[in-house]
Amino acid sequence: MNDRTVLLKKACHLEYFTVGWNVAEGVIAVTAALAAGSVALLGFGLDSFVESTSGLILLWRLSKERRSTESSAEDIERLDRRAQRLVGATLFLLATYIAGDSALALWNGERPEVSIVGMGLVSVSIAVMWWLAQAKAEAARELNSKALQADSVQTLACWWLSIVTLVGLGLNAAFGWWWADPVAALGVAVFIVREGREAWRGESCC
Repeated sequence: MNDRTVLLKKACHLEYFTVGWNVAEGVIAVTAALAAGSVALLGFGLDSFVESTSGLILLWRLSKERRSTESSAEDIERLDRRAQRLVGATLFLLATYIAGDSALALWNGERPEVSIVGMGLVSVSIAVMWWLAQAKAEAARELNSKALQADSVQTLACWWLSIVTLVGLGLNAAFGWWWADPVAALGVAVFIVREGREAWRGESCC
């Protein structure tokens, strides 16, 4: 087993963790959001599922390189770009939904309930996403992989998204500022649009 094979295996393990974590996180967040009527938490949860999709795409790409000796680098890069654009389009649709739902909540004055489960989940996510983004960035440098680097940036964006969501949930819980939740959701939408734009363009800068 050569060094690159070992690095690819390490990167695959990170993506397995990404998919597993985000599926669990998404289920808990969406359930808590529906119970509390929180637009920000709902957007956070739905983005977790999109992040899982991105992780699956990267997992497929890395696994294909591990197993295949026939596909050229150009073939893998071409498929990778097509997959990135698909994820980007999905992110744009998600951002549009969240922005519309947030605007409607502000217009109607919908007051979400305090979600202790949601705040706890997002707090844990802040720590996990920071560690995962750094681990992916290191693996991307070792493999010289633009796709993995882009994925690490997306994970870092999720870290920022977690912070914005926690601020909105916290202000509503501490001061009863109901409008902080949909405003935070609009901030979530902005982060998702950024993720979508970078995925569509194939950018890996932050």
